[in-house]
Amino acid sequence: MASFNKVILMGNLTRDPELRYTPKGTAIAKIGLAVNRVWTNEAGEKKEEVTFVDVDVFGRTAENVGQYMRKGRPILIEGRLKLDQWDDKQTGAKRSKLGVIAETVQFLGSPTGGEGGSPAPAPRAARPAAAPNAPAAEPVQGDGPPESDDVPF
Repeated sequence: MASFNKVILMGNLTRDPELRYTPKGTAIAKIGLAVNRVWTNEAGEKKEEVTFVDVDVFGRTAENVGQYMRKGRPILIEGRLKLDQWDDKQTGAKRSKLGVIAETVQFLGSPTGGEGGSPAPAPRAARPAAAPNAPAAEPVQGDGPPESDDVPF
């Protein structure tokens, strides 16, 4: 059975990145991305639709996203689709959501007042107490989710 799971998205952040760390010190940035599609219908009217996508970024790339990106900034994400499934605590119904796990991230626009405005320095999320003793992670494309289920959100 052949399979291929690759997504390339370019859009604007819908909110500031939410940067957290696992107990083992792996950085995770959760971002929202708005991707616009503009087309002309049969009557010649311009139409626009927006698709909102949740993206998870891991490792050193997540730290960079948390430090440099802000709501409204343009970004290019290359990654893969991931289906999250869970049972709703209130109704007991099965729920699911399709999201993206980023493998590479490219910041677009000018970092000082270009498209999307200028980023203001944001407070960085605190690392767990054990993290300062952990070896520094090398920036690697393809940082993936941690192997355990210790994701803090």
